[in-house]
Amino acid sequence: MPKLRVHNFSLSLDGFAAGPSQSEEDPLGAGGERLHDWLFRTRGGKEMLGEEGGSTGVDNDYFYAGIAGIGATIMGRNMFGPVRGGWDGSDWHGWWGGNPPFHHPVFVLTHHPRPPIRMEGGTVFNFVDDGIESALEQAYSAAGGQDVRLGGGASTVRQYLRAGLVDELHLAITPVLLGDGERLFEQLDGAVEGYSVTRFAGSDAVLHAELAKSNPR
Repeated sequence: MPKLRVHNFSLSLDGFAAGPSQSEEDPLGAGGERLHDWLFRTRGGKEMLGEEGGSTGVDNDYFYAGIAGIGATIMGRNMFGPVRGGWDGSDWHGWWGGNPPFHHPVFVLTHHPRPPIRMEGGTVFNFVDDGIESALEQAYSAAGGQDVRLGGGASTVRQYLRAGLVDELHLAITPVLLGDGERLFEQLDGAVEGYSVTRFAGSDAVLHAELAKSNPR
């Protein structure tokens, strides 16, 4: 049965998934880019950026685990971009340039309808304005039997956790202190009680924690 999976979700030591004051210059808020330094030092991360080299080992393995078996992605409006409110003819097409790294259908949660955007490399951004369950249903359908990746941000992951819809959750705990921003583990109303740690592994750059539902769907 296909799963909803969270991968490479980076957290600071003080529990923040993004810094404050997101903007076009700071996609992850002030200081938030440091949360993903470990990812872009891996061979897979550098390859995604069109660069050579990079580390192998456990961090690189986790990078590729986040790609394997994924047929669609769900993300929140803030992960897609800094535009707020109605789209009003906005030409914003995401942070990733003309050829985003997804190469499959992506479903963006929003309160404001917008036609799909077709990008190079097979990525299609679809905008869902009728709730998280609808987005997941559409993503499973588009994934063609493969799993769906839940991309973030923190608010989006919290919504799916509260609904009991996340099957697997991989957290990357980084040696960074942000002091402010958006936390993952707050206002969850006991939603994490159904999860247990299935693997805990570390590298010189980050600690990896894998969690799974004790009673999967």
